[in-house]
Amino acid sequence: MILGGVEAGGTKFVCAAGTGPEDLIRESIPTTTPAETLGRAVRFFERHKVAMLGIASFGPLDLDPQSPAFGFIAATPKPGWNHVDLRGHFHRALGVPVSIDTDVNAAALAEHRWGAAKGLDNLLYLTVGTGIGGGALIAGEPLHGLAHPEMGHIRVPHDRTADPFPGCCPYHADCLEGLASGPAMERRWGVRAEALPRHHPGWALESRYLALGLANLVCTLSPRRIVMGGGVMHNLDIFPMIRHELNGLLGGYATAPEIVPPALGDDTGVLGALILAQRISA
Repeated sequence: MILGGVEAGGTKFVCAAGTGPEDLIRESIPTTTPAETLGRAVRFFERHKVAMLGIASFGPLDLDPQSPAFGFIAATPKPGWNHVDLRGHFHRALGVPVSIDTDVNAAALAEHRWGAAKGLDNLLYLTVGTGIGGGALIAGEPLHGLAHPEMGHIRVPHDRTADPFPGCCPYHADCLEGLASGPAMERRWGVRAEALPRHHPGWALESRYLALGLANLVCTLSPRRIVMGGGVMHNLDIFPMIRHELNGLLGGYATAPEIVPPALGDDTGVLGALILAQRISA
């Protein structure tokens, strides 16, 4: 049985058909208007005759099955994508069962199944790029609640003397995402994160903010391992810096878990989407 998975992102939709990492067929589609992007994605899945589809999407999402807006993208700053019926569109167009969750919850599932957290039922996946988002598995199941976790929007201490940058989140200004996302780094330093020299003081500040966020999450969720992906985390030098900061912040009271990059690379999200499809019939 061929499964379909789509990683719906703000800049591209990655569509894939297969059963896992070994037989993945994928296509990347630029995120433009909903009509154009979803139309191209539907045609991909029609060609590959998928039996079930999983969607791993940027958010916020309505994930309450009892809600009339179940599977819709909620209030997003992405132009044109407010209140788009993502799940319903694919279900009506393809006539197959469709499952949906956040891209980071799906990534956590993939790293648990095949990647850097294989065999660990309690883990945290955090992406640091255009935004900051987090997904968690608790006893092997993605964490949900009234909505879904918004780990990028937790509040962290902001020393405005040391860092006068006001933050760039359109909702909260200096939440974790507003201070430590890729756009925050670019606005603060004038260059994209990947162009920032390895020994630039910006990396020390970035590691401090990320460690402050992780300290809250470690004390709340007690994950056995933290997997950190996204464009900012392509600088692998930042991993030991975060570990050092986190250990200092925890002060020996709580145990700091391992912090590692994703083992599945750029396929983490779309492989998680395949797992969402597989779980429909589980």
